[in-house]
Amino acid sequence: MTMEEKTDGNRITVNEAARLMQVSPQFIRTGLQRGQLPIGYAVKNKSKWWYYISKAKLEEAIGLRV
Repeated sequence: MTMEEKTDGNRITVNEAARLMQVSPQFIRTGLQRGQLPIGYAVKNKSKWWYYISKAKLEEAIGLRV
């Protein structure tokens, strides 16, 4: 299991966010890396990106409870 796939009650995976927003996972990753999606953030550690997507912020952005 990758860091991206590990979740707690407050986090959503990139793949789940993409499914809920009906976009590709790459769209989510790029948007987070560029700071253009208000649903979480991306952090680069050496050559690997890590993603945090807030369940509450995603729910607010898409207008649905997840």
